[in-house]
Amino acid sequence: MADTVAEPAKAPAAVRHAEEVMGTVFSFNVRGGEPRAVRAALAEAVAALHEADAVFSTYREDSEIARLARGELTVDRCAPEMAEVLDLAAEAERVSEGWFSSRYRGPLDPTGIVKGWAAERAARLLAGVAGVRGVSVNGGGDVQLLGTAEPQRPWRVGVSDPLRPGGLAAVISTAGAAELSVATSGTAERGAHIVDPRTGKPAVTDLVAVTVVGPRLTWVDCWATAAFAMGSRAGLAWLESLPDVEGLLITAGDEVRCTGGLAARLG
Repeated sequence: MADTVAEPAKAPAAVRHAEEVMGTVFSFNVRGGEPRAVRAALAEAVAALHEADAVFSTYREDSEIARLARGELTVDRCAPEMAEVLDLAAEAERVSEGWFSSRYRGPLDPTGIVKGWAAERAARLLAGVAGVRGVSVNGGGDVQLLGTAEPQRPWRVGVSDPLRPGGLAAVISTAGAAELSVATSGTAERGAHIVDPRTGKPAVTDLVAVTVVGPRLTWVDCWATAAFAMGSRAGLAWLESLPDVEGLLITAGDEVRCTGGLAARLG
């Protein structure tokens, strides 16, 4: 779980919005740009989130993913986003050697990648508005950041400490990065919900949380899930092998393990 760290009260006004969708809350913070143009783009981004929910929700019997799983549709008869997301999920499964899977319980279910993908897509849409200098989209605690919060002031994201409610395990800074994302998987808020794809049962590891930092939320959301399922030793080694990716792993014994380059992202 991550939250954009509060900024000084003197910071200029920003366009902010919170939207309940996909079973969580998406929070938007857009800096710069003409307000009417930003709000128009924001409305488009919000509509796209609801459309994605209608396509990919496994809780709706009429969603395209549910109909696809039942054999009532083929991929080429679904919305174009279906093929895109399934291709991304297949790539995530390949890179993680099966520790991330869209069939972890048998039926097709790519929801593990959808939220990160949707939040990143929304952020990039907003960043394309003329004059926008910075965008933060927080989808249920996983954050895509583009640009800067203010001139010479990077975005900063607090990572919740899973063993100390209300505390922070780290603060991630976007200093020197045009785009950065932060995603956390763990048991602190939702219990043992992460599945071991090999067994189809909740993953049994020594970890309570894994936070992954990298340019694209689509991927770091997947990598956090996969690394958690692997456990601290294998998960840390695998994250170290990925380019432009850093990780923070916290065990149930309150041991903190970090990839070698994470220190450069703290601040």
